[in-house]
Parts: sequence; structure tokens; C-alpha cells
Amino acid sequence: MNPAENYILRQPEPFRSILLHLQMVIENNIPGVELKYKWNIPCFYCGKSPLCYMNVSLKKNFVDLGFWNSAYLTTHLDKMVSEKRKVVRSLRYTSLEQIDDVVLMEVLQDAYAVRKNGFYKREDLR
Repeated sequence: MNPAENYILRQPEPFRSILLHLQMVIENNIPGVELKYKWNIPCFYCGKSPLCYMNVSLKKNFVDLGFWNSAYLTTHLDKMVSEKRKVVRSLRYTSLEQIDDVVLMEVLQDAYAVRKNGFYKREDLR
């Protein structure tokens, strides 16, 4: 079994259901996406370009769907959390019912459109 899939299946509920739902939405809607296991978490790549990752925080009781290239994202930023992170923003879920598939798809499409950009915008480095 793929280590990323093993990570997902060994999570307790409700996290397992959240992760499985996110995986299904991403894999069924993003062309050429591949699930990999990097940094001990499931990560989605389009070719060599990272798209997003999924991480469970058991201590804080949520699932993060994180986006590395968030400096370029323009959709639903008001629904994303940056929380002490300079580069990454994420959609955060504590229950399956909390997932708004319309918002999720729009953010995924935005991230897919800018997937080949770097992590930082040039003006962010000054």
C-alpha cells in the first residue's frame, strides 16, 4: 500500500473521513494529480509541481489542506488560515460537514492554475 494512503487509513475518525473526502475531490477533479508521501504526510503533485498537502493535527483536532504557493492564490483567502506560517495557507476542517465543496474546488482550481510559480513572490522577499 502507498505510504500516503496508509497515513490516511490509519487516522481516527472524523479525520479519516475528511482525508478520504479531500483525496477523492482532488483526484477526481485535478488533471494528472499524483498522491505522494513527503515529509511524513500525503502530498499532491502535478508532475514536479507541488499542489497541496494534507496534515492531521490530533493535538489541535483538525485537518489542514495546505497550499505552498499561497502567495499567488486569490480565491477564498478569507477562508484560509496562515497561523504563524510565512508561506503556507490552508483550508482547515474539524468535521466532514464543514467542507464546502464549492470553496474547495475553487481554491484547488486556483492552486492548479499557479502550481508552477515559486513559493514566494519577488516583492515578498524584499
